[in-house]
Amino acid sequence: MPAKEKIIYTCQKCGAQFPKWVGLCTDCGAWNSIVEDVVIKQNSRFAGYAATASNTVVNLLDVKLDSVPRFNAEISELDRVLGGGLVVGSVVLVGGDPGIGKSTLLLQALCNLGKEHSVLYVTGEESLQQIAMRARRLELPQDKLKLLAETQVERIMAIASEQKPQVMVIDSIQTIYTEVLQSAPGGVGQVRESAAQLVRFAKQSGTALFIVGHVTKEGTLAGPRVLEHMVDCVLYFEGDKDSRYRVIRATKNRFGAVNELGVFAMTDRGLREVSNPSAIFLSHYEKQVAGSSVMVTWEGSRPLLVEVQALVDESHLMNPKRVTVGLDLNRLAMLLAVLHRHGGVPTYNQDVFINVVGGVRVTETGADLALLLAVLSSMRDRPLDPNLIVFGEVGLAGEIRPVQSGQERLKAAVKHGFKKAIVPKANTPKKPLSEIEVIAVQTLSEALKAVR
Repeated sequence: MPAKEKIIYTCQKCGAQFPKWVGLCTDCGAWNSIVEDVVIKQNSRFAGYAATASNTVVNLLDVKLDSVPRFNAEISELDRVLGGGLVVGSVVLVGGDPGIGKSTLLLQALCNLGKEHSVLYVTGEESLQQIAMRARRLELPQDKLKLLAETQVERIMAIASEQKPQVMVIDSIQTIYTEVLQSAPGGVGQVRESAAQLVRFAKQSGTALFIVGHVTKEGTLAGPRVLEHMVDCVLYFEGDKDSRYRVIRATKNRFGAVNELGVFAMTDRGLREVSNPSAIFLSHYEKQVAGSSVMVTWEGSRPLLVEVQALVDESHLMNPKRVTVGLDLNRLAMLLAVLHRHGGVPTYNQDVFINVVGGVRVTETGADLALLLAVLSSMRDRPLDPNLIVFGEVGLAGEIRPVQSGQERLKAAVKHGFKKAIVPKANTPKKPLSEIEVIAVQTLSEALKAVR
């Protein structure tokens, strides 16, 4: 018997499904986001299912632990974010703002991989001529790269089955559609079903797959949240379009560290790796200024030196302003309350502006102490020691909590020429370091006294 068609109604915001059309999505609260989808329903839930050698039940002790096969893209920052290289049969989702460099980076990676591996670039947004023009402008090797302009997922998989690429790029998932559904490309149902078919193809054929995804105005990946759960790795491009630096961050990785960071510089020859990222996040002043402190944050598997700037000014508003760029706004409000309660420094009548230099986003709590010292420096209009490095988490009771990899952070500070460090007492090195003076503190008041 032929398969039956079933009509469902899907929310374009969150992917929730309903048996009939409604104006308000009860899951996410969005209005007028429900659209009609036609799904082909199989006659039997278990039709065509049979046990094979690949899906039989086995004992955990009988599973062989083979090493994960990887190959490098010859772009060390990308390989770092991927966890040491591209895994055979893995699916990587790449998201970022329009024009930030997603297609450029993947084109560079495929041209490099094409020297030793078979590669295929599938485009649904640009013409083949546009990709060729970009490759020539960037002076990339073009003789091994195969291109395909197609948007139907069934035809893409049929051609890929013939070409048998080891690495394939889909640019982008919002332009791909499947004939199983009748809705327009870019909808929740189309994105979910097309991605599911591509993931199954990658796992069965062993093809390493890159999928480009659009982002919303809030900065999250467009489409259903299940899209991020289906793939093995999720990479986000960050950075200001006006800045030449780009940061790529792994928010999910089944084969490596999460929150790994790769730094690139946008040039007229494409994206170039930044070998010493800490240098671009540190300002070099001819004269020391107040409101600036340097901290060591931990990103993935390496330390990163960044500068935290604070500007504190008298407020003429009923509710003083609290603005952060690169840090969590709610955590700033909490830390200012701790500074008042346990440090005796009130800011209830002050506007406080915080900025992390270089456009990097710091998510760990190790930036707490550096932030408060920068605020104190700005309030007193007194610069901190230019050779001082700071890190540590500040608790609600005014205690300074330790952070991970304290020894490696101090070694990174020594490498960049810093001579003095204020750190949590639990992060004090067991053997004194001759290159740097370490000041161990247990409370916020001790840290404030150390900079007076």
